[in-house]
Amino acid sequence: MTTIQENLMLNNQQKQVQQNNQGILGKDDFLKILITQLQNQDPANPMDDREFIAQMAQFSSLEQMTNMNQAVQKFVQLQSSQSLVQHSELIGKQIEWKREVQVDQYRTRTELVENVVKSVKLENNGTIRVQLDDGRWISNEQIVQISKAKEAE
Repeated sequence: MTTIQENLMLNNQQKQVQQNNQGILGKDDFLKILITQLQNQDPANPMDDREFIAQMAQFSSLEQMTNMNQAVQKFVQLQSSQSLVQHSELIGKQIEWKREVQVDQYRTRTELVENVVKSVKLENNGTIRVQLDDGRWISNEQIVQISKAKEAE
C-alpha cells in the first residue's frame, strides 16, 4: 500500500513557497513568468507587440528599482561605518553629557555630567554608543560638549 505525503502535494508546496517568500515576486520570478508566457503562446495568435514591450519595460523598471535598493542599502551601511569612525575620535576626550535624574514619581531633571570616553561601538540598529571611564554606555545623542581630556595631576 502506497501512502501519499500531504506535504508533497502541489497545492501544499505552493503554500509553503508563498509562506517562505511572503508572496513577494522578484525580478527573477517576473522573468520566468514572461519566458513561460512566450514559450506557451499560441503560434497562430502570438502576443501583441505592444503588450510584450510593456512587459519588458516593467521588467526593466523592476530591475532598476532592485539595483537602486541595493545601492541605497550599501550607502546606509557605509554611512554607519563612517559614523563609527568619526565617533572613534572621541576616545580619550573629556565629554559633557546629559543625564536624566528622577526627582520624584512625576518629575525628572537633566543634569550635566563629565566623563572621559573609553570606547565607541555601533549597535545592530545603527545607533552609536559611547563607553565612559566609569563603564557606563550612553547614546551619542546625549553628548553636549567635547574637550581635550584633563591631564592627571
